[in-house]
Amino acid sequence: MKTRTQIQWDHDLIQRYNISGPRYTSYPTAVQFTDQFGETEYRAAAQRSIDANSPLSLYFHIPFCDTICFYCGCNKIATKDTAKAEPYLERVYKEIEMQAALANAENRQVKQLHWGGGTPTFLSHKQMRDLMAKTRQAFNLQDNDEGDFSIEIDPREATGDTMELLRELGFNRVSLGVQDFNPAVQKAVNRIQSEEMTQEILDHSRRLGFRSLNIDLIYGLPLQSVDTFSETLETIIRMSPDRISVFNYAHLPERFKPQRRIKNEEIPAPDVKLKILEHTINRLIEAGYVYIGMDHFAKADDSLSIAQQEGKLHRNFQGYTTHSDCDLIAMGVSSISQLANTYSQNAYTINEYESAIDGGQLAVIKGLKLTDDDILRRSVINQIICHFELDGDHFSRDFNIDFDSYFKEELKFLQQHHADGLIELSGNKLKVTPAGRLLVRAVCMVFDKYLDKKALTQSYSRII
Repeated sequence: MKTRTQIQWDHDLIQRYNISGPRYTSYPTAVQFTDQFGETEYRAAAQRSIDANSPLSLYFHIPFCDTICFYCGCNKIATKDTAKAEPYLERVYKEIEMQAALANAENRQVKQLHWGGGTPTFLSHKQMRDLMAKTRQAFNLQDNDEGDFSIEIDPREATGDTMELLRELGFNRVSLGVQDFNPAVQKAVNRIQSEEMTQEILDHSRRLGFRSLNIDLIYGLPLQSVDTFSETLETIIRMSPDRISVFNYAHLPERFKPQRRIKNEEIPAPDVKLKILEHTINRLIEAGYVYIGMDHFAKADDSLSIAQQEGKLHRNFQGYTTHSDCDLIAMGVSSISQLANTYSQNAYTINEYESAIDGGQLAVIKGLKLTDDDILRRSVINQIICHFELDGDHFSRDFNIDFDSYFKEELKFLQQHHADGLIELSGNKLKVTPAGRLLVRAVCMVFDKYLDKKALTQSYSRII
């Protein structure tokens, strides 16, 4: 077990390195995906995945919401009529059959499953039953409750009956969107959600034996201050979820139409956002949560914390995960798969997605086959972003390279990070300092050969 180290807040270091950069849910990032990768390339990757006999992770994108939250940048459709989801689900069922046939699914265990969106609990109970039934018919789901089967929940749309159904269907992990409990902030972002309805869902989940409860918060929303967000934070700590995610709101109204409803003058100034984050981090650590990385916190006995301690934590399109051995098959509009050292993404729009499926084709519109260099750098970046350290000797042995020579330019560039106190360097061994942990993406970026100034300013959010 490694010694647990938390965070040291260094305002000057943050100001120096708080630049735009990738979140590294993949390397190379989605910016590098190309339309030269399509269904033919995906099918070849699926065969290589069968040959490797990797266990599977499944992701389903449910793009429907009852109402639009103004801060949202997700791929979603707003409607109050669940019947409008039926045509989409029929196509998802066809995609399930195609993907299962490609994956030799009956002989490979599904260890992880996730419904995201949108709002998966938008679906009617019958629709949820049908989707899970179709999935179980086609795939070999781990049925001993040891797999990680998770779902994103909007407490405004869920009831005790909903939670009972989800547990019956096999879900054992839930993630609840909260963002902020302050009434003025909720009104400003069009998300009215009481503490009582959130607590009710948490209570039901605990009684039903859900293994892990996560709550999502967002800092930087309109009308937030250190004091108001602190009140929300104290409420969340009393609720005692196993995991807490604290995301940075990126205001990009030119890209996300709902954000145009947010008044620019009500958004906290950058220095206020940093103060909110500083207080949040200090308070969560004081309350016993472990800083996993990026914007994620977990209790010390949570599987994420344990995996990090044991050097087994991984990162993929769903964030931090303990299932590095799984190939990811993603279904539904805009979803991203990861098979046999390839990435692929489905069509962005419902019409394009449904048209492809109706034609008996997969909806893959772009992707990427990783080179040997990509695979090496992905492993390096994963080690840094998950464990805040890097041992070049291990990579020399595992990849049959001379680490010093291969990354000569990167190690030279890291000298400035070392001088600034972001990292500690000893030969080709690197360790991110407590003051540098919030800025770990800046360290990862040194090993990203695809980055240029244009990509940084146009394609990515700021690190903090």
